[in-house]
Amino acid sequence: MVTAIALASALSPRPMSARAERLGVRTSKLSGICWSRVNVPKIHGMRALLNFSSKNLQSWTATISLLTVVLENVKEELSLEWLPDAIIGVRTATSCFVVPMATGMSLTLCFLTLRHKRPKAKYIIWPRIDQKSCFKSMITAGFEPVVIENVLEGDELRTDLNAVEFKIKELGAENILCLHSTTSCFAPRVPDRLEELSLICDKYEIPHIVNNAYGVQSSKCMHLIQQGARVGRIDAFVQSLDKNFMVPVGGAVIAGFNEAFVQEISKMYPGRASASPSLDVLITLLSLGASGYKNLLKERKEIFEYLSNELKTLAKSANERLLETPHNPISLAFSLTSDANGTSLTQLGSMLFTRQVSGARVVPLGVCQTINGYIFEGFMSHSINYPCAYLNAASAIGIKKQDVDMFIKRLDKCLRLCRKEKHLSKEEDGCDQQTTKEDVSELTQDLRDILQVKTTTQQLPT
Repeated sequence: MVTAIALASALSPRPMSARAERLGVRTSKLSGICWSRVNVPKIHGMRALLNFSSKNLQSWTATISLLTVVLENVKEELSLEWLPDAIIGVRTATSCFVVPMATGMSLTLCFLTLRHKRPKAKYIIWPRIDQKSCFKSMITAGFEPVVIENVLEGDELRTDLNAVEFKIKELGAENILCLHSTTSCFAPRVPDRLEELSLICDKYEIPHIVNNAYGVQSSKCMHLIQQGARVGRIDAFVQSLDKNFMVPVGGAVIAGFNEAFVQEISKMYPGRASASPSLDVLITLLSLGASGYKNLLKERKEIFEYLSNELKTLAKSANERLLETPHNPISLAFSLTSDANGTSLTQLGSMLFTRQVSGARVVPLGVCQTINGYIFEGFMSHSINYPCAYLNAASAIGIKKQDVDMFIKRLDKCLRLCRKEKHLSKEEDGCDQQTTKEDVSELTQDLRDILQVKTTTQQLPT
């Protein structure tokens, strides 16, 4: 009860007449009443991320200092940490903190911290994953990524351990800042072999940073991190707040197995920081509780199996197949072999998007992308020459069965239209223009739902 009262007090905007006179240059002055209503509880931000404890209360950050006390009471009363070990499975992690930056910049912060420990190092060993922010995080930190191509095992793209060890010997361990591995990723790529990579890092005394962007929601990804730290070396792992805790974009959690090193990372952050990500995840943990979050994780895993079965059924009817990627616990890949390099793949992606299917992406063959001077052949497929084009779909936290049902229905319809388009003459309209009455009805209902949510939100008491 004390915690609830303190939290309400901390988050309630004060009337302008009741505030103290603000004489400093950092005293949360606001130019408009709308900003006051939105931001007063958190406008001042946090002084230092890991100094976020009741031992460092400051009179000139009263709201955040009070929120600090509330957070510590919440941890005691509800047994909730920022990453509840009972939930995520990494029980040996010793420290973590919320950083007000998304995953890419949080990785950069980790690399910059390692720079002071390994001043001669200029390379980062990186098993390839076609995602721009994790690649740019190394460039932004001032290091040279050494890209390790994945190897094809069945349908899966897996870590080439021999190539990793060969590069370490070739470049010299003392010249390598760290190994930058990945857990969560789009199929057919699967999580890196963390246990083996951790053993290699331990053998050559090279730091190991893990990009665990949306891996918290997967017990398999978290188990890989736990096992890697148990048998070898993992210095820190980074996860996104919005992908795992369903909060607005802009925050991440950096965790590790050495408390002193995690503190060093937090102290590298210059100046003040926004308190919004910490407040957002606090609200989520309080509203869900440990049991509520566990239920969401359980539901996600069940729907992953449901999505897999539904895609297999659809693949048979479409003369395609669901790629076999048993080591990827979140993402699935649906082959698109009928027109791997044709325009129908682009049309399929746009058709799904205009029918309000978000998250699914079509990956064609032969795409070449240049990022900061580095050329990636076969970009988006995590490989230079993956055998077929495909469509990705994922079961992420918060997904519902009706989402899968509607996705399968619309994907089936789009595939049928694209197959039909191949038999039409060039003078006829493209398949993405063939909209049925049923399409219009579905889109209209979606619009009604959006407007209804907006109306309900506007009617909420302030």
